[in-house]
Amino acid sequence: MLGMCRGRRKFLVASLALLSIPALTWLYLYVGNFQEVKPMPLSPIDPLSPTVSADPRGSHALEMRVREIEEENRTLRRQLSQSHAHKPPHGRHSNQSRTYSTEEGTGDNEGQRSGAPGNSTDCAQHPPVDKCETIHVAIVCAGYNASRDVVTLVKSVLFHRRNPLHFHFITDSIAQQILASLFHTWMIPAVRVDFYDADELKSEVSWIPNKHYSGIYGLMKLVLTKTLPSALERVIVLDTDITFATDIAELWAVFHKFKGQQVLGVVENQSDWYLGNLWKNHRPWPALGRGFNTGVILLLLDRLRKLKWEQMWRLTAERELMSMLSTSLADQDIFNAVFKQNPFLVYQLPCFWNVQLSDHTRSEKCYKDVSDLKVIHWNSPKKLRVKNKHVEFFRNLYLTFLEYDGNLLRRELFGCPSKADHNSENLQKKLSELDEDDPCYEFRRERFTVHRTHLYFLHYELEPTSDSTDVTLVAQLSMDRLQMLEAICKHWEGPISLALYLSDAEAQQFLRYAQGSEVLMGRANVGYHIVYKEGQFYPVNLLRNVAMKHVNTPYMFLSDIDFLPMYGMYEYLRKSVVQLDMANTKKALIVPAFETLRYRLSFPKSKAELLTQLDMGTLFTFRYHVWTKGHAPTNFAKWRTATTPYRVQWEADFEPYVVVRRNCPEYDRRFVGFGWNKVAHIMELDAQEYEFVVMPNAYMIHMPHAPSFDITKFRSNKQYRICLKTLKEEFQQNMSRHYGFAALKYMTAENNS
Repeated sequence: MLGMCRGRRKFLVASLALLSIPALTWLYLYVGNFQEVKPMPLSPIDPLSPTVSADPRGSHALEMRVREIEEENRTLRRQLSQSHAHKPPHGRHSNQSRTYSTEEGTGDNEGQRSGAPGNSTDCAQHPPVDKCETIHVAIVCAGYNASRDVVTLVKSVLFHRRNPLHFHFITDSIAQQILASLFHTWMIPAVRVDFYDADELKSEVSWIPNKHYSGIYGLMKLVLTKTLPSALERVIVLDTDITFATDIAELWAVFHKFKGQQVLGVVENQSDWYLGNLWKNHRPWPALGRGFNTGVILLLLDRLRKLKWEQMWRLTAERELMSMLSTSLADQDIFNAVFKQNPFLVYQLPCFWNVQLSDHTRSEKCYKDVSDLKVIHWNSPKKLRVKNKHVEFFRNLYLTFLEYDGNLLRRELFGCPSKADHNSENLQKKLSELDEDDPCYEFRRERFTVHRTHLYFLHYELEPTSDSTDVTLVAQLSMDRLQMLEAICKHWEGPISLALYLSDAEAQQFLRYAQGSEVLMGRANVGYHIVYKEGQFYPVNLLRNVAMKHVNTPYMFLSDIDFLPMYGMYEYLRKSVVQLDMANTKKALIVPAFETLRYRLSFPKSKAELLTQLDMGTLFTFRYHVWTKGHAPTNFAKWRTATTPYRVQWEADFEPYVVVRRNCPEYDRRFVGFGWNKVAHIMELDAQEYEFVVMPNAYMIHMPHAPSFDITKFRSNKQYRICLKTLKEEFQQNMSRHYGFAALKYMTAENNS
């Protein structure tokens, strides 16, 4: 009996072996096929398994069979992708071994694309985003430095985008002023910008102790469901230290992959922070596995509101703070604690949507080639100085957008009707009225050019004086006058408002120069306003107007960057505005101007020293050799012995440097480059009945420099001089129409001069 059982058992084993041979052969061929497309990683940041090479000794029949199976697999994948495309999502999917990785959380083969570019899905090839669908982006931005950082982020988004964009900025008053001016002057088609007052939201999160360097603003992403419009259903939330390397529409398309109760799309954290093993007694907030980084978030706002998100995160934060006492990574800690309790909320994005460049991260496992990169996140406090194997490449990519000419991003989205912009329409109407055949067309056009303007490029603080006598020095400059800044700061301790005419690349050179200067970094009361280059002329009067407009004191000293004021000028002028009752009278206080031809000058510390140098020929009255009329009415002979202020009358071509109230007329923008830019302004002050008063103990000295490009053009180009004369005549005619009979003297004076 026992022998019969053994015989039957052997027969059964032999039969099974024979039957399994075809199955094993098919499995071998099937696995061999998928070795060519590389296995899909378990996680977006897990390393790919090593591939096994096929046996080279296979017969021709085996190769043919492999090809047949490959073709069958391709057909099957196409059918599956088509069925998924037409099948609506339903039900909630279970998360088995990795409860924090949701159904298709690595992105429906999207996670493979960095390892196998050819293995892309139909969704990747044709993102379900309509051509003219508006993409909504929310960014929290506060302060001067963050406002500067966000511009690089915006540039990278605009560079790649093909859809209309709607930016939602949650800002403090500083960032709102800067960004509102920037976008108003940028005039980008198919871009809308809205601002939300972060100060009104502080009470919502101020109860949360936070150790992160972002401060209270680092918690405000938690309240976006309450802050953003109730009609807004979905939004991409970005940190300011993000750089895009692809079209943001690709990220927007991922919303279509959310299933069940998934309402937040985030990338797994690429550091070991939430594993709690960075140092002894390191105790992070609770998180699922490695946790998630909140530098890039996809939010389904409508579903979050229905899930009572506000109540959910508040209860979680209150509970965890009882033991944790404070957050270390701001909102990210609270988001992760919520995800730990509610893993079904999370859709895990492939990690190339947030390649995190902090020290000791696993970011290298997110990409194999440049084309794999989507979003770069400089989430270390070290920023560009972070340690990373490929940091030089990432730094160069960032610097490309940092220095990229933002004017080139003013491109239309063809085929997408955009909402009419009245400013743009008015500008186009004015430009269409100009005659392009006019020899002075470029001069006239410059008057209507809208220059992109970034206010307060560096940190700015001004403590207002109690006596309302404060005076701000106003000047404008280009890159070739940058060396004058430190000297002016040493001579003038009061507030300064500067307009700098720079390209995007030059603005970064200026930033590095300023940050490397102890003198400039030691002054917080200097407002640097960048007016970006556009056109062929130096818009001198536009620059002056920008600097004047952002004066925050009752009075301003209208100077030029090549002049150094005498030591003690700031306090002297503050006393003078009181003595001369500037608050209640229309006065323009004249500061006598001198010049030297020496690059090294022993700067006179008093009027007596200046007169000595004047007599010795070390100094001259300004433009004494080439343009005496410009400052002759100052009456330098009288000034030599004057001890009290004295009044002078306007004369033709008079262009002194003056101290006036902040509400004085602007400079006329039609005058660009060299010639008549200050003359026209002084003429307007006279027309408005300003009294010109010369200060007896004040002086300023012009320092030598190479001739500017504009003065060279004026001297060498006959058409330039003809156009300038034409503009002068038109300005005088405008003055006559505006001021009537009183303005006729300007026409007469010009004819007699």
